[in-house]
Amino acid sequence: MQNTPEAIPAPVAEAIIAAGARLDGRNWVPATAGNLSIRLPDGRVAITRSGFHKARLTPDSLMVVDLDGRPEQPGLRPSAETLLHCGAYRRFPEAGAVLHGHSIANTVLSRLAGESITLEGYELLKAFPGLPTHEASVTLPVFDNDQDIARLQGVVEARWNRMAADEDVIPPGYLLRGHGVYVWGPDMDTALARTEALEFMLDCHLHEHPPHPRRTA
Repeated sequence: MQNTPEAIPAPVAEAIIAAGARLDGRNWVPATAGNLSIRLPDGRVAITRSGFHKARLTPDSLMVVDLDGRPEQPGLRPSAETLLHCGAYRRFPEAGAVLHGHSIANTVLSRLAGESITLEGYELLKAFPGLPTHEASVTLPVFDNDQDIARLQGVVEARWNRMAADEDVIPPGYLLRGHGVYVWGPDMDTALARTEALEFMLDCHLHEHPPHPRRTA
């Protein structure tokens, strides 16, 4: 099947393009960083192609893959982390859109964190499902970055399985150490709202817990 603008419904392409501009306006997708996707009604995934600046997306900057990350048009190259998007869609049937961005706060905090970052007491926690009040907390998993994306997705899946076995709530997002954040929602508007809420809380957390300055010789 050829990848043409008609292969991706116009409202889907428009939503991804608008999301790219919105994230760029907050400096969360510098250079060609980040990737964005929407699950199509038939289960396929519309996702940004590799190497495109998210502030200047067009329908030609997008492509379609299946849930195993295989492109419908083999000559097109999807974003490097496509398998992480697909992993979220496979695991969470309610996920309809996935965003990946690189903010200063999520990059710095993920480099300093252990296996997780806990955010509590913030009003914007209410942007996450099942948290109707600020008197709650969200514990975001942090994973070591890995250029082998299939292996990395296996590590992510294993953590999700442990969390489910321990009856822990699996939040709709996680961080990659020194790399960025992944957030998903039932639709693009919700994914964007959760991303903005999370980035605000991470920025607050970074200000409350500034890194200690490194000593120089």
